[in-house]
Amino acid sequence: MNSYDVVIIGGGVIGTCTAYYLSSKGVKVAVVEKNDIASGTSGKCDGNILINDKKPGFDTLMAYKSQQLFKELEKEIEYNFDYSQRGSLYIIESEDEWDVAREYVDQQVEDGYSMRMLSKKEIHEQEPYLAADIIGGIEIDCDAAINPMLLAYGLAVEAEKSGADFYNHNKVEDIILNKEGSVEAVITDKEKLYTDNIINCAGVWAPKIGKMVGIDIPIKPRQGQILVSEKTFPVGKRKIVEFGYMMAKFGGEDYSRDVSPELEELGIAFVFEPTLENNFLIGSSRAFVGFDTDISFEVMRGLAKRAVRFFPVMENINVIRAYAGLRPYVPDHFPIVSDVKEVPGFYIAAGHEGDGIGLSPITAKLITQMICKDTLSIDVEKLSFSRFSNNQNY
Repeated sequence: MNSYDVVIIGGGVIGTCTAYYLSSKGVKVAVVEKNDIASGTSGKCDGNILINDKKPGFDTLMAYKSQQLFKELEKEIEYNFDYSQRGSLYIIESEDEWDVAREYVDQQVEDGYSMRMLSKKEIHEQEPYLAADIIGGIEIDCDAAINPMLLAYGLAVEAEKSGADFYNHNKVEDIILNKEGSVEAVITDKEKLYTDNIINCAGVWAPKIGKMVGIDIPIKPRQGQILVSEKTFPVGKRKIVEFGYMMAKFGGEDYSRDVSPELEELGIAFVFEPTLENNFLIGSSRAFVGFDTDISFEVMRGLAKRAVRFFPVMENINVIRAYAGLRPYVPDHFPIVSDVKEVPGFYIAAGHEGDGIGLSPITAKLITQMICKDTLSIDVEKLSFSRFSNNQNY
């Protein structure tokens, strides 16, 4: 009989990281994945480990703690997952953005994080290919990047060394509860795995798993598309994001970017990420199109147009491919990292939208602490599944 202390559903970075932490503590773990490791969202995204897109307070704290865990993982995991801490840069187009950015930086510095405003002269000295009219920026030292697929594989290898079993190409068909309503087993199309604990790390597919135990998980897929350039010269030195995209978060809903209605409708904003192989990724877009991951040429043109606005030199650089992934969107923009009171033994670690890579270690650490009854690294009230009781937030 296949019996485990914990069965994890989903073999992306969050599922594999959770398997790594649990197995390292001697917990008998199985990971069930319907395809291959990192074949879902984790294999169709960039590799950001950021605080630069987080609101001051809990949001930033959670991301920063995850960054520190990545430093530990980089030393612990033998598999090279291309970790690099280059920092990141916000670019500022207008005086309105500058004023909001100044307030944001002041608050983050007061809270103890290393970031600073860059003048027009400083930002162009650091990034000489930027458009000449960019008036300044924000420099964030602690931000980093990894290769998500390599990370997931590396975590899986280490988890296996500690005794974890991986059931790839096993589609979950049902979850069995005992007569008291607690978790008893996971049924796949090939196996029956007995367990007292299930962790739902299925990302955009988490609601389908939730329905198997009679709960509604308020996650829906939000598509994002990315362009990949040819190998070229160093256009930019680090992760670069337009601050205008964050103005709604930091400056209020009345702010409107100076972009065409088409770009606004497609949810396009400039995000640049260099790779260790000397090409770069360009994003991002946001669209609710169900589970569709087809490439849109309209979005590709929009991404390219926005990129050339900030880096005119990109006009002469070829795009070699594009891909789309699905972010697990939650209405209040906080992930769900929680037990489920209604179903003893059932846990959720999903709903990170575009932060699943960066928040994977802290998420996995918290879930591990819950399972093992250890002291939690941070207060998880904001991440609780119970916040959605009575449909208050969705």
